[in-house]
Amino acid sequence: MGLYSLITGVRGPSGFGSASTAEEVTQWIDATHLTAIITGGTGGIGMETARVMAKRGAHVVIGARNMGAAENAKTEILRQNANARVTLLHLDLSSFRSIKAFVRDFHALHLPLNILINNAGVMFCPYQLSEDGIELQFATNHIGHFLLTNLLLDTMKNTAKTSGVEGRILNLSSIAHIYTYQEGIQFNSINDICSYSDKKAYGQSKLANILHANELSRQLQEKGVNITVNSVHPGLILTNLFQHTAVLMRFLKFFSFYLWKNRPQGAATTCYVALHPSLKEVTGKYFADCNEVTPSKLARDETLAQKLWDFSVKLINYVSKKNYLGFEDTS
Repeated sequence: MGLYSLITGVRGPSGFGSASTAEEVTQWIDATHLTAIITGGTGGIGMETARVMAKRGAHVVIGARNMGAAENAKTEILRQNANARVTLLHLDLSSFRSIKAFVRDFHALHLPLNILINNAGVMFCPYQLSEDGIELQFATNHIGHFLLTNLLLDTMKNTAKTSGVEGRILNLSSIAHIYTYQEGIQFNSINDICSYSDKKAYGQSKLANILHANELSRQLQEKGVNITVNSVHPGLILTNLFQHTAVLMRFLKFFSFYLWKNRPQGAATTCYVALHPSLKEVTGKYFADCNEVTPSKLARDETLAQKLWDFSVKLINYVSKKNYLGFEDTS
């Protein structure tokens, strides 16, 4: 699947391609027995993913930073499908406190957890630190989802074991993972303002999404856990993610309109990997246009993936102890 396939919409081995929509790739799938968490499901492809998942019967839990936008999203989903099951919980992925509160609130619902879609993100931000003192794009796009996934993992394991239904975890990455710092991840200078590039920092966080998925997949396979972990590139979609470069992106889209997708197309790969039965037991892979593709050499580096995992654990533990957040016994 390359540029030709993207432009023409030609279908790949899966039977789907860049022009396929989220509804098309999930047609006839019954998800009424599934509970899914989607981060950032209040707009763009996140909302479209939530809408289609709910249309297929899944109980969708949306983690959202802006609860007003979340209420609007829920209202729209229910307007189109009065039987939709949608639950809203506050979640700010740049804040360890918020992530811990979200997990506590989710557990209070006493729901199973079959699918976790790590969709939310920020893009091309001017340099800034999160409330925990971590560069914002790395904090939100990778560390936040890394912590969230770890805190929810036992629930997913228990659900998969008791139900016999395969659990699925998805990280939304991007083709931008190829445009990162030379070493891939700047372990020794994550917060360095002098070397900061908003584009490379974004690419670094998207590379981290793939490496995280690959390493978690390896660990779960090693332990025989019935959960798959994959990463996806949704494609180019003009959403609020481009808020820091909206004028530039609209200009570029005018001259490269054939490379861009609409939101139903942008959500297709996520919904395909989350729900399609043909992907049973498929794990540690990277998908674009609803087909498995090969990511960059850095994204396939197992040593780098393990190094990132260890770095992420140490960073979370350091911040948690420093701020007395109490993650030592729960992460």
